[in-house]
Amino acid sequence: MDSDEESFRDWVTGAQPGLLRVAVLLTGDSHRAEDLVQEALVKVALRWRRLRDERPYSYATKVMVRDNISWWRRHRRETVTEVEPMLQSANDLDRLGQRQLLRQALAGLTPRQRAVLVLRYYEDLSEKQVAALMGTSVGTVKSQTHLALRRLRENAPELAGLLEDVP
Repeated sequence: MDSDEESFRDWVTGAQPGLLRVAVLLTGDSHRAEDLVQEALVKVALRWRRLRDERPYSYATKVMVRDNISWWRRHRRETVTEVEPMLQSANDLDRLGQRQLLRQALAGLTPRQRAVLVLRYYEDLSEKQVAALMGTSVGTVKSQTHLALRRLRENAPELAGLLEDVP
């Protein structure tokens, strides 16, 4: 096995769990997320010699965001509309847990809005970094973040505790 192949395998071993978590948040579907990660890893592998000393994780994330948005555009059959509140009582919140609630709330966003929130608040990237990853302007990132957070607050008021510190 040559050193490129070995270094790629080592990188994949460390990066794959994080990439999969990001992909699940982007897609809302674990099977689609696995496919998205595999597609990104293939693209990284094809460019490994150039990427290994740069930022392969960022490149893989960028590929996943763009591929997910493209996939959604090709496969969407309905438009995202307002989501009814998902919980009726505190017992429901305890039963479902905040993680499941957050996933449901993220599913009510467009893929671009979901990507902006995942990259900004889960991956902890700056607006400038998100704009570079998504191939858009910082202004677009700001407006998509604002719209996504507003939609989350309106459609999932049960998440108020999680969203209090978010502008």
